[in-house]
Amino acid sequence: MADSRRASKRPRPAAKALDDSYADLLAFGKDREPYEPRRAQQKSAEAERRAAEARRRLGLSSAEDPGSAPTAAKRDRRDVSFRPGGEAPRASSAAAAASAAAASAAAPAAAPMPAQSSSSSSSSSSSSSSSAGGAGGSGGIAARPGMTLMDELRAHVAALGGQQTSREKRKALEADLLRQVMSMQQKALMSAKEHASGVAYTKPLLTDWRPTKALASLSKTEADVLRAQHKVEVEGENIPVPCPRFADMRLPPAVMDMLKAKGILRPTPIQVQGLPVALSGRDLIGVAFTGSGKTLVFTLPLMILALQEELRMPLAGGEGPFGILLAPARDLASQTHSICEEIAGAMASAGLPRLRCMLSIGGMSVRDQIEPLSRSGVHVVVATPGRLLDHLQKGRMNLSLCRYVCLDEGDRMLDAARGFEEELKQIFSFFDHQRQTLIFSATMPRKVREFAMGALVEPVTVNSGRAGAASMDVIQEVEHVRDEAKMIYLLECLQKTAPPVMIFSKRSREVDDITQYLLLKGVEATSVHGGKDQADRNLALQQFRDGSKDVLVATDVAAKGLDFPSVQHVINFDMPESVENYVHRIGRTGRGGKTGVATTFINKGVPESVLLDLKHLLRAAKQRIPPALLALDDPHDAQEKDEDGNLAECVYCQGFGHSILSCEKLQRDMKVFDSKFRDGLRDD
Repeated sequence: MADSRRASKRPRPAAKALDDSYADLLAFGKDREPYEPRRAQQKSAEAERRAAEARRRLGLSSAEDPGSAPTAAKRDRRDVSFRPGGEAPRASSAAAAASAAAASAAAPAAAPMPAQSSSSSSSSSSSSSSSAGGAGGSGGIAARPGMTLMDELRAHVAALGGQQTSREKRKALEADLLRQVMSMQQKALMSAKEHASGVAYTKPLLTDWRPTKALASLSKTEADVLRAQHKVEVEGENIPVPCPRFADMRLPPAVMDMLKAKGILRPTPIQVQGLPVALSGRDLIGVAFTGSGKTLVFTLPLMILALQEELRMPLAGGEGPFGILLAPARDLASQTHSICEEIAGAMASAGLPRLRCMLSIGGMSVRDQIEPLSRSGVHVVVATPGRLLDHLQKGRMNLSLCRYVCLDEGDRMLDAARGFEEELKQIFSFFDHQRQTLIFSATMPRKVREFAMGALVEPVTVNSGRAGAASMDVIQEVEHVRDEAKMIYLLECLQKTAPPVMIFSKRSREVDDITQYLLLKGVEATSVHGGKDQADRNLALQQFRDGSKDVLVATDVAAKGLDFPSVQHVINFDMPESVENYVHRIGRTGRGGKTGVATTFINKGVPESVLLDLKHLLRAAKQRIPPALLALDDPHDAQEKDEDGNLAECVYCQGFGHSILSCEKLQRDMKVFDSKFRDGLRDD
């Protein structure tokens, strides 16, 4: 009885489909348990009522219902899997979306494409018949008067409601939708002057670095064989040869000694190819597993560049930097700054000039941060985008000498909806010359890669392992735990391995509750989240690193990039909203070739799409899939495969359990896009 009362209070989403199976998909997850398999043949009376209402609004008779036959219902449930997340749009927007869908469905097969469609869409119309006309051309998802971008997206997909969609048509629709979404992104890696004047750099900023003579003489085939031995994939033209040893890279002796003292004797796969590319001056997109040594790939070339410039002409007060390293979080920027300082110290101990590195992040005194620059100039700036932009806008710093820019965790930085795209666009507007640009991340969706490829100059893409996949050195365990039992079971999970252990939660308040609970139980725990002062966050991270605290409880501010080599166990107190964050969270263990364990709590409160992503991520990593995930009915198991027979990933969020047509992250981001367009933040 209680369950029925709760169900009756939940708002029903407005139906937007042409058939009852699509209307049922709109309501999925609101009145069912996430683990209950879908029953295509069992339609509720409420779903029938909503389907009839949708047909009435669109002027369709019951005979025109394409989902009336059981086979058609099953087919449409598989092919049209778009879920708008149960949100009912405004009445005016709903009517506009329904009208757009009706017009598309009623259009004859030979009708011409709309006037705003591109020439490329006309070629697909012949193969896609009337469904392609519904998909639209290059202008298919532009906000029209009275309609939000989300309404346009829903109408875009609803147009396919009652028609069988082949694999080719579906792929064409996915590509068209991705193209529409990418068109909304700003030119975040170009300055306003370059964008306005149409300036396009055609040649990379090559340096005088060369590999050893033996490697320089390798043929293209021999270089490809060497890459295959290290399981490295590359894209680009005139790619520098891989260097399997640090000695082949001609690094300064002081750097070689530092690496040897740290126990780094051989480069990792991403370093084998990434370092030669960066040292040669080429733009680079680097994708590799968490804990694979990406930080060294972008810090070491910058420090060598700064050393060469300092030897050529020493910096004076107020000058610099030669390069900037941008990170999305303060703690990650602090860690990168420490690595730069370590390299600078090793060079200075060998009698080379002392390189000055400046940390510029929020939560700290602006005067203390800017003082080294004013006094003697700085060679390297490690910063978060907001604080760096503040320095530039107030004239405390200029980029006249800067020729090297790196975006760490580039997928987060270039996220058009929730990243730092606006800040990056303003930062790059302070450049009046060409620079070398590097982008790194463990997860790099295709939309980010293609956007970056279009903005960089002859870029080289270096991929070590499948982008977005979890590290193979992490043993992933997923357990169904009710919310009220999580705290008690947490103590049991802590017994799996020896400390140190990291625990992640989405909410700051829950992080504090977990920390207090562990302290009451005698566990040496500390916490990090966005609501704490930077000094407290630095202290907590330092205590966890030096071993005075056994457990670090954190939100996702500590999920990306932070390096804790001794962490053996990561516990996800809750499942993050996307599989990307999951990959970054569990990447805090199993680093540097060590083996780690990741335990994740799930229950009926986790969205089904996220659980499907998790299921396929576990399958790709050859991990055990728990019964709760195996019970999920997955419509993509039978059709979403790539050329190699592997499960195809969403080109928008890199999830494995769905396509871009049913991507919930895209649905959430479209609301942000719509808000930005409505507020006049876009200039294209």
